[in-house]
Amino acid sequence: MPTAIALTIAGSDSGGGAGIQADLKAMSARGVYGASVITAVTAQNTTSVTAVHEIPADVVAAQIDAVLSDLDVKAIKLGMLFSPAIIDVVADRLSGFSGAIVLDPVMIAKSGDALLQEAAVDTLLRRLMPLATLVTPNLPEAAQMLGTTQATDHETMVEQCKALRDLGPGAVLLKGGHSTGAICTDLLWSDAAPLPLEAARIDTRNTHGTGCTYSATIAAELAKGAALTDAVTTAHAYLHQAIVASDTLSIGAGHGPVHHFHEVW
Repeated sequence: MPTAIALTIAGSDSGGGAGIQADLKAMSARGVYGASVITAVTAQNTTSVTAVHEIPADVVAAQIDAVLSDLDVKAIKLGMLFSPAIIDVVADRLSGFSGAIVLDPVMIAKSGDALLQEAAVDTLLRRLMPLATLVTPNLPEAAQMLGTTQATDHETMVEQCKALRDLGPGAVLLKGGHSTGAICTDLLWSDAAPLPLEAARIDTRNTHGTGCTYSATIAAELAKGAALTDAVTTAHAYLHQAIVASDTLSIGAGHGPVHHFHEVW
């Protein structure tokens, strides 16, 4: 059997809870070989982002070329892209990619620090949304992408899913973790019937890297050949259990990571 391979194109989190570190952990936990292209190096822990060093666009391009010229990548997850220059080079390099592309529009870190330049939002919408098999914004990200207010009810989530879909992606997964209430509801909007995914809200601070983990897990499942709905459903269940198990870890003084290997240790 060929080895399932997924690629993450994202920033590095020195604290290990988000970014490419979380992506590679999630991919490994799901039985998929993960490769990586680093777009930025952050000085980051569970409490804050203290520095961001953007990788030159030509080096990002060289990393993508090196991986795709040799590895049989079936799915790509896009995370922190930081600047218009990096978004442009990623879009150029992936324009002919035949596999699945999961776009996680990373804008703000759990600590509240910016991970995407304001000038890059329009470039992301123009260049990457049409290439994406699936885009996975949380409620604040969706509002920023659409220039509107954050959805607070199901009807507005539906409206925003439709508006995001009109920007070109094959499907939209609008994540409801930033809502209030005992139940968190995500909404998958695709050519199939709208699919709400519900989970009980877990009382924990350890939610650093949830968005990265979710999108990377979806990419991993797609790399294994799963249909989109099945990949999202599996990733939703895996992430929920990783959050449930997060309090068995003791990492840092702020928002700790989810437990990617909760099924192993």
